[in-house]
Amino acid sequence: MLAARRPRMFVARLDSCVESTPLARYLLRAYLSGLPSGERYSDTAELLLGELFANAVQHSDAPDDRHIEIRFSLTGSRLRLEVHDASSGHPTLHAATPDDEHGRGLFLVDELAERWGCALRPGGIGKFVWALVAPAPVPALVTV
Repeated sequence: MLAARRPRMFVARLDSCVESTPLARYLLRAYLSGLPSGERYSDTAELLLGELFANAVQHSDAPDDRHIEIRFSLTGSRLRLEVHDASSGHPTLHAATPDDEHGRGLFLVDELAERWGCALRPGGIGKFVWALVAPAPVPALVTV
């Protein structure tokens, strides 16, 4: 009997620009379409990836920071998202004022991810921010 194959980690390097954010979300949708219950992650995961990617673009401070690496993997029943960049700055959670036009992305990550964090890139320059996304609950069947 053959065991079902699990999708492996997906890795891609994208240009560090705002225009790459939709491509990052598209690649995530394609990855999730290969999972038996990928649709249960899609809404939250796309939002979180978009916020993490946009933050990496906005806060780039390294002169050679031309690319951002994204990684997706399924760990148990959790989807792990990672966004790698060459920036030395670590994200900090703060409350945005009602007049702020920016500054809510990490708040969304904190609210919607099961867990998230930031770590130094192994053997390299910069850091990566990761988030674990739990699957959305399966809607209950209504019997009449």
